[in-house]
Amino acid sequence: MPLTRVHCIIHGRVQGVAFRAATQRQAQHLGVHGWVRNRPDGTVEVLAEGEQVSVQQLVDWCHRGPSGAYVTQMQVDWQPPTGELVGFEIRYFA
Repeated sequence: MPLTRVHCIIHGRVQGVAFRAATQRQAQHLGVHGWVRNRPDGTVEVLAEGEQVSVQQLVDWCHRGPSGAYVTQMQVDWQPPTGELVGFEIRYFA
């Protein structure tokens, strides 16, 4: 299976609705590596890498998010995989 990497910025009602925890669970279920974090501007950022089909499924899921979320826009930047990501974690700004 071909590998890929994606960087996403998700806009809308995406903070305070458990978006990060739900994204982490979905990524782990799909076997995708990377991280998710809230950004100071109210968006959520995701960096994910894995099998192309699984990463696409995560991107599709992020367009909807968990119940309570309302995604209005999503920036998606496909990149070549690096293999540096292990597991899927929630990150926090300092």
